[in-house]
Amino acid sequence: MNAVVNAQIESRHLLSGNEAVARAAWEAGVRVAAAYPGTPATEILENLALYPDIHSEWSVNEKVAVEVAIGASLAGSRALAAMKHVGMNVASDAFMTQSLAGVVGGLIIVVADDVGLSSSQNEQDSRYWGRFGHMPILEPADSQEAYQMVKRAFALSEEYETPVIVRMTTRVCHVKAMVIIEGDRIERHAAGFQKNPQRWVMTPANAKPRLPVMHERDRKLRELSETIDLNAASTGSDRRIGFVTSGPAFMHLRETFPNAPVLKLGFSHPAPLDKIRDFAAQVDTLVVVEETEPLLETEIRAAGLAVRGKDILPRFGELAPSVLRPAIKPLLGEPYPVPARSQTDIFPRPPTMCASCPHLGPYFALSHIRNLNIIGDIGCYTLGAGHPWNALDTCISMGASLSMAHGMDKGRGESDAKKSIVAVIGDSTFLHMGMQGLLNMIYNRGNITVLLLDNRSVGMTGGQENPGTGQDLHGLPAPRVDFAKLVEALGVRPERIRLVDPYELPTMVKLVREETKMAEPSVNITNRPCSLTDRFEHLKPYTVIDDKCTGCGNCIDLGCPAIFVARRETVTAKNGKSKELVFARIDNNACTGCHMCVETCAPEAIIQPQPQLKDRVIRIQPHA
Repeated sequence: MNAVVNAQIESRHLLSGNEAVARAAWEAGVRVAAAYPGTPATEILENLALYPDIHSEWSVNEKVAVEVAIGASLAGSRALAAMKHVGMNVASDAFMTQSLAGVVGGLIIVVADDVGLSSSQNEQDSRYWGRFGHMPILEPADSQEAYQMVKRAFALSEEYETPVIVRMTTRVCHVKAMVIIEGDRIERHAAGFQKNPQRWVMTPANAKPRLPVMHERDRKLRELSETIDLNAASTGSDRRIGFVTSGPAFMHLRETFPNAPVLKLGFSHPAPLDKIRDFAAQVDTLVVVEETEPLLETEIRAAGLAVRGKDILPRFGELAPSVLRPAIKPLLGEPYPVPARSQTDIFPRPPTMCASCPHLGPYFALSHIRNLNIIGDIGCYTLGAGHPWNALDTCISMGASLSMAHGMDKGRGESDAKKSIVAVIGDSTFLHMGMQGLLNMIYNRGNITVLLLDNRSVGMTGGQENPGTGQDLHGLPAPRVDFAKLVEALGVRPERIRLVDPYELPTMVKLVREETKMAEPSVNITNRPCSLTDRFEHLKPYTVIDDKCTGCGNCIDLGCPAIFVARRETVTAKNGKSKELVFARIDNNACTGCHMCVETCAPEAIIQPQPQLKDRVIRIQPHA
């Protein structure tokens, strides 16, 4: 029997969508939550971890996170898995089958689509998974709806015995809004796992009878979509155009065309085609506004309705007012010129690594070695593709660097015969999906030099923990993976496993030169923590002595953002050739004293200044 822990008291809070999801899951009685860090979804689990009555964990990847949530659901507990859109690709093997088997305790998959590619390698539309996996989709437009829909999703999951997708986007995840909190946590008793091999053991013989059950569930969900209050039309005085939309695109529409009728789909799959047909009869032109793919548009057109959509709207990026106005206004006979770029627009700033980042050393080394093909991976170190290193040639997906490097080795042609192949991967990414690539490489006799950049954090998403950091999500001590032993267990010879301090630039360069010449695979593991974590030790900043600086620019090539160009001079040699000198300075407010730049400076112009005598505290001891 459900029991209310405390009296329900309504209150208002300023919450992001991620915070609202966490609060709603806690109130709904979730007992297990799992995720892998990934912007824009990371903060969901970080906020769930604040509730002591929920088991929250960083799983090693999204597939494991979903499987943890599935196990909790089969035990009768409500469970949640959270991830960014590309994580759904990793997790799909698990939830595609579980959708067929069904669930016991409510099971929610919260996926955050990065519409606009603010921090992702693609812009895939996760609404496809609902259609592919026969799962309902709820799409909140703001934090308030995120809070409400998560609670509704758990009820729907249990009523229809199905996983439910709550599709967020970056806009909803990160924007804060006022949320009316309805009450406190409702504890739910977990009945325990009820054995039923015919349902839970998904062999072909057992899975086949579940297909009619799943399709009957689809039929019931289609009926529900026609009547559920999450799908509602708002009237408008201007009926020349009516819009069908979902998620944050609704907010953009309301701002851009406040007098137009809008059918907002909070329960967007299965689509309420009868409701859409009735709505279309009330307007002159029907336009579907959806981020990003034309899924609803295609389904509505297949139902025999005339509809406009991606023929006038882009298939990528957010559908903000600045996008909607020039696209829709011509349909109203009101041409809308695209405004010219303003002179006050902010100049784009390319991303770079942080001061003292332990990845600077490896990329400095790679940028100074010729005849390399460098295969990258997903993480902070992806920035090695940029200036000044230009030391990354490919990057596709989490854990792909090792497998791609192996394939490049086996498929190399004559032009690559003399080139060495380097695979770069981070600690968390290696544990996420890279181990299999290394095992495959060793098993199939590949010849790759691996740089395993261990900065003891999931750096790109904010320094979260992983099995290689020695702490869990809650900051408690946890077993820490020994990467050297792990890669040896995967088959790398001990002689080809090297530990290296990435701050020791001469050693780093020498090591990469040596290992890329070897006729067998090697793994070289760096051992400095991320400079933004508490594990990093800040030291006294360095400075440049102007009189000693020769303008060689070697320290600039390191790529540390604490080092900047003070001035440039062009000098002409006796032979008439010109050369540009680049004189550097160091921002003392950014420098953390890692000393990498010192090792690039031949004239020893970079030093740690000593305090002046007047700055020293002189203590006079009393005469005995």
